Amino acid sequence: MKKGYLLILILLLTLPSFGQKKFSKQEVIEDLQYLRESLEEAHYNLYTYVTKEAFNQNFENIRASITSDSLSLLETTNLFQAVISKANNGHTEIPFPVSSYIAYAGSEGTVFPLELAFEDGKALIRKNFSNLDSLEIGTEVISINQRTINQVLSEIYPLISAERRYFKLAKLELFSFPRLYWQAYGEQKNFEVEVKKDGAIKIYQLNSVHLINDFESKRNEIWSETRDLQILNDVAYLKPGNFGGDEQKFRQFIDSAFVEINSRKLPDLIIDLRNNLGGDDFFSNYLVSYIADKPFLWNSEFTLKTSAILKAHVEKNYDTTEPYWENVMTHEDGSIYTYEFEAYNPQPEDKRYTGNVYVLVNRQSHSQAAVIAAQIQDYKFATIVGEQTGDFPSLLASQYGYFLPHTGIEVKISKGYIVRVNGSKKAEGVIPDIYIKDHLIDENDEILDELLERIKKNH
Repeated sequence: MKKGYLLILILLLTLPSFGQKKFSKQEVIEDLQYLRESLEEAHYNLYTYVTKEAFNQNFENIRASITSDSLSLLETTNLFQAVISKANNGHTEIPFPVSSYIAYAGSEGTVFPLELAFEDGKALIRKNFSNLDSLEIGTEVISINQRTINQVLSEIYPLISAERRYFKLAKLELFSFPRLYWQAYGEQKNFEVEVKKDGAIKIYQLNSVHLINDFESKRNEIWSETRDLQILNDVAYLKPGNFGGDEQKFRQFIDSAFVEINSRKLPDLIIDLRNNLGGDDFFSNYLVSYIADKPFLWNSEFTLKTSAILKAHVEKNYDTTEPYWENVMTHEDGSIYTYEFEAYNPQPEDKRYTGNVYVLVNRQSHSQAAVIAAQIQDYKFATIVGEQTGDFPSLLASQYGYFLPHTGIEVKISKGYIVRVNGSKKAEGVIPDIYIKDHLIDENDEILDELLERIKKNH
């Protein structure tokens, strides 16, 4: 996606007033209270990763911090994100304030000129949009405007929902540091940036850059929805893209890809789940069916919590006669129940792939991409290669959304708990069978290149 985000900005710049909307103190406090009550009512288990005491103390501190009689949409969003992120659950979140960002873009807004990657406890320059070429890619950023990078991160973290620091940093890379720096600090025209390169400390004075012309129009999103099949040195390389969208088109792509792979009788297949936002098991199961040699499940246990909020969402958006949604509607509000999926059958033997399969993952393998990687690993359908995923494969997920009554801000929430196929509930990502570090600071593809070299040596 080269300019997808920019296109959204341009299309929506005609609606800047929503991003500048103001709310009264009373409206914000009432929505804040509704947020806490609705989370307790509808979330699968709000206190899985935080104590009730810690969550409520954070809530009271945030409520006490509201002193202004009028708050902007951005200010309100920041407050609500600081409440919900305390749950430490990546699928329980309030999204980035896109409409406020769009309104800011429409007012010729500017942003911090450096994108950062976070590796080995360091903040490294990933992209430089400033006019100082001497700030090289890979240079470590020590401080920004007299705040250490850890101080900066501590003020951005409340805006990001995630189970752990590793995942918060992955999401910060995904959403982009300049966007979240703006959200946390507002517009700043000048920056004193302290960096470390080859052991030497240097300080640079940087100007902000135009949000659209010098930032959004020149960058790529980390995530990729591209579906692609390539043949790399007699190795099939398949990118399935995110597990969503038009299911029929997805199936057609997967079908045609495996026809091509099998017709060439290639001994090795690489499936790339890096920089993948995840999606739905309807899609991922179909992909797995081409490398599976026996019927399979995508989880060992799947439990849901129903509620009046969830039922209203289901009634509005889904067919309640389907068994999955019918169960939501018929169970008592507040009850947690198990839903059992039927095993998914592999493709007929003449259609499935039977060579060596490798699946690539990194810290940007999100949600269903992490779940499917764990599924494949647990069934031993393939070898997992890369770095630990940010998302857990056993996780609070099955996300849906609702809106707060006064501000209209969307809340996304986990209604279910998924346990990976092998039954492990460890609070950890998918651990690759072959570890290869993925450096996002350069255009080199360390994981793919090293794996291809290993495959070549094995033949």
